[in-house]
Amino acid sequence: MHQLETIIGYTFKDPTLLETALTHTSFANESKTPIHHNERLEFLGDSVLSIVVADHLFHQWKDRPEGELTRARASLVCESALYEFAKEIDLGSFLRLGKGEERGGGRHRPSVVSDAFEALIAALYLDGGIEVARAFILPFITEGKTAEADYKTQLQEVIQQNPEERLRYELEGEDGPDHDKRFSMAVYLNSNLIGRGVGHSKKAAEQAAAKEALRLMGLVD
Repeated sequence: MHQLETIIGYTFKDPTLLETALTHTSFANESKTPIHHNERLEFLGDSVLSIVVADHLFHQWKDRPEGELTRARASLVCESALYEFAKEIDLGSFLRLGKGEERGGGRHRPSVVSDAFEALIAALYLDGGIEVARAFILPFITEGKTAEADYKTQLQEVIQQNPEERLRYELEGEDGPDHDKRFSMAVYLNSNLIGRGVGHSKKAAEQAAAKEALRLMGLVD
């Protein structure tokens, strides 16, 4: 059993799908024998991810207008979000990379790792169907992450009205055992503290800090 299968809790009926999902073009190009790489799977995975996220938001946010749903979906399927999701399962460490890509830090390159995350989604979809893919995707976008995407996006949109202003999130502390960590984050507008938040992940704490900043601005309840 592949170690990644243990992490994601799914055993592939066709292990070659997983192998292909983890194979970067650089590895395939350097191989002495023809092998498949993950670009085609990435193409399919992007669409599977989009429909699962859109379906979840549509049913979760029954009274939200189309514009809010679109912004939330975009923030959950963008490269930076997928890179964060992929880090949760340590996906980069399982990739098959060419020597040059390896030396160049490909295992930690957001574009490489986020593409592999989409390829993995496609592999799960092809091997087990849409419900298997959905079961893999939803934990990444629930438990506050949908709200996180919304509040952080809202705050960013407010601040972007003045191009001179800059937001940054800073970890203030963490406590608790490994299985129940609590993180404290602060959000700053330039050098000014505008919100604090606590959560069981850094992302959830950032969400809470952004919500607090919006609340102090009178933009959310």
